[in-house]
Amino acid sequence: MSQETTITQATGEITEAVVLDALRTVKDPDLHKDIVTLNMIRDIKLCGGIVSFRFVLTTPACPVRDQLKFQAEKAVMAVPGVERVEVTMDAEVPKARGVIDKSEIQGIKHIIAVSSGKGGVGKSTVAVNLAVSLSLLGAKVGILDTDVYGPNVPMMMGGNDMPMVRGNNIVPPVYHGVKTMSIGLLNPGDKAVVWRGPMLHSAVNQFLRQVEWGELDYLVVDMPPGTGDVQLSLAQMVAVAGAVLVTTPQEVALSDVRKAYSMFEQLHVPILGIVENMSYFECPNDGNKYFIFGNGGGEALAERYGVPFLGGIPIAISIREGGDLGKPVVIGQPDSPQAKAFQAMAQNVAAQVSIAAIKANKALPVLNLKK
Repeated sequence: MSQETTITQATGEITEAVVLDALRTVKDPDLHKDIVTLNMIRDIKLCGGIVSFRFVLTTPACPVRDQLKFQAEKAVMAVPGVERVEVTMDAEVPKARGVIDKSEIQGIKHIIAVSSGKGGVGKSTVAVNLAVSLSLLGAKVGILDTDVYGPNVPMMMGGNDMPMVRGNNIVPPVYHGVKTMSIGLLNPGDKAVVWRGPMLHSAVNQFLRQVEWGELDYLVVDMPPGTGDVQLSLAQMVAVAGAVLVTTPQEVALSDVRKAYSMFEQLHVPILGIVENMSYFECPNDGNKYFIFGNGGGEALAERYGVPFLGGIPIAISIREGGDLGKPVVIGQPDSPQAKAFQAMAQNVAAQVSIAAIKANKALPVLNLKK
C-alpha cells in the first residue's frame, strides 16, 4: 500500500491511487497477475462517492468476464466513502510481438489452426462453430477453409456466393458475421479439384495474402485431415497463434491426433488444446448419457501432453442439421446444450490465445468492442 493511499484512507478521501490499490487485489485466474499490472483498468473517474472506470479484457470471449467484473466492483466498494461503482466492460485482443522469421498478415492479430489427424471427427463443424461463437461474443473473425479436396465450410456457413474481386484481391463474403473464404466458393458444385503439392502451397498463400481480410482478431483456419502439404505451408508462411486439435474419444481417432500433435510440435506451432467431439449422447427422454465412442479419451490425451482440454461436444442431430442447412447450432439453437458446449470451447480457445499473447507483450492497447 502506497504512502498516498495510507494518508487518503486516514482522511477519508477517495483518490485514483486508493482505487487502483483496491483493484490490485483482483487477479486474472489465467494470467496469474492482478488486473492493474495487466493494464486492464482505464479511465478512472471520481465524482463524490461514485467511482467509474473501464475494464479492458484481453478478449471479448473471456470465460471469466462476469467473475472479474464482480470482484472488481466488490473490491472498490470496500473502499471507505465509495457509494457506487460503475464499470464499463471493454475488450482488446492483444497481438503477440517478437515473432521471428515469419511474415505477418496486416490486420490479422491471431491465426488459429483447427486440425485433426484424420477425417470424420467433425473438425470442420468445430471450426465453423468456433468462428461463429467468437463473432457472436464480439470479436472480428474470419474463417479460411484450406481443405481444397473436401471444402465443407461454405455449406456449413450457408454460403454459395462467388466472391467479388477488387484489383488483385478477393473480397470474402460474410456469413453469420464471419468473413469466409474457401475453394468451394470459387469452384462450386461437384467438380473435383485435382492439385499437386506446389499448387496447394500457392493456393494457401493466395488465400492468406490476396484476400481482403481487413482487421481481424482471429482467423480460424479449417485444415484438411492428416499431416500433409497444407499444414506445412501454413506453418512456413505465417506465425500461427496455435492449433486446436479435434478428436473423438475412440482410440483410432486418438492415435491419429497424436500424430497431428507431433507434426505441430515439429513445426514449432503451439498447441492451444484438445477438443473432444462426439463426446457422448444425452437421451432426451431420460437425460442419461451414453458414451458411444468411449469415455474420456480426449481429456486423458490433453493431460498426457500437458495441454488444456478445451471441452467436450455432445453428439446431437441438431449439430448435423445445422451443418447441412448452413445455420451452425450456435446460431440455430443458441440455448441448446450443444451450442453452450461450443460457446464454452470458444471462450477457452480465446483465453489460451490471450495467455500466449500477454506473456509476449508488456502492455495492452485499447479497442472498444461490442459490450
